[in-house]
Amino acid sequence: MQTHRRHPRTTLLAALLGALLLLAGACSGSDDEPVAAAPTTGAVATLPETTTTTQPSYVSQVATPLAEGELAVYAAPDDTAPQVHALPNPRLINGDPNAAVPLVLLVKQTSGAWYEVYLPVRPNGSTGWIRAADVRLEEHDYRVEVELDAFTLRVFKADEEIFTAPIGVARENAPTPGGLYFTTELIRPVDAPSGPYGTYAYGLSGFSDTYETFNGGPGQLGIHGTNQPDAIGTRVSSGCIRLNNDDIDVLAEEIGLPLGVPVIVRTGADATPPPAP
Repeated sequence: MQTHRRHPRTTLLAALLGALLLLAGACSGSDDEPVAAAPTTGAVATLPETTTTTQPSYVSQVATPLAEGELAVYAAPDDTAPQVHALPNPRLINGDPNAAVPLVLLVKQTSGAWYEVYLPVRPNGSTGWIRAADVRLEEHDYRVEVELDAFTLRVFKADEEIFTAPIGVARENAPTPGGLYFTTELIRPVDAPSGPYGTYAYGLSGFSDTYETFNGGPGQLGIHGTNQPDAIGTRVSSGCIRLNNDDIDVLAEEIGLPLGVPVIVRTGADATPPPAP
């Protein structure tokens, strides 16, 4: 199946950066020796929740800070609760001021004047509470499902599967941790399409359990193109999900997959059907 429709928004709050590369996560092989990380836990395997009962379960809410600076994240929906994070907006990829991307957060649930959001931090699956007054909300009805053992990526819009493609996955000694993540940025590599990330790279909110750092970055996971199309359908990467360049082009240009899209990564042990809408 490879049906898809052109989407009028090429990205939602995305930044296409002709800057240094970029994800520098755990995506591709390298001559650099990465630093091993301690195993992390806490990956979530459920779709986003909302207290708004009129919305179908496939509608996701994405929070974006109203102002630049640091967004305060609390342990509970209370001003007196401990502040557990201060997330920068915009985010600088690898600290590069020429590679700034807006902070986006996938909402898990709402509670009055507070939103519980998934966080792009270790350990995978972390959540925290932010003030509703500090952000604006946008909605979309996309989700991505990745079956690692089946080497398959599927894209859904509402309850309709609109795209499927074969993928390259991580090597057995650096597996991609299963769980729920979300798209955090869209990047156009400076060496596209001949570089290891192909034509586009979506950053994800999750991180490698194997590498604490990789190629100067924090071991961030991603979905990206490739300059090794023959390796699609094999275990080849250091944690990222690889697509043929034609397929990542469909996601970025034709579908216009926005940021804040849930990406559900499943291994053989947890390859169960998604919750019904």
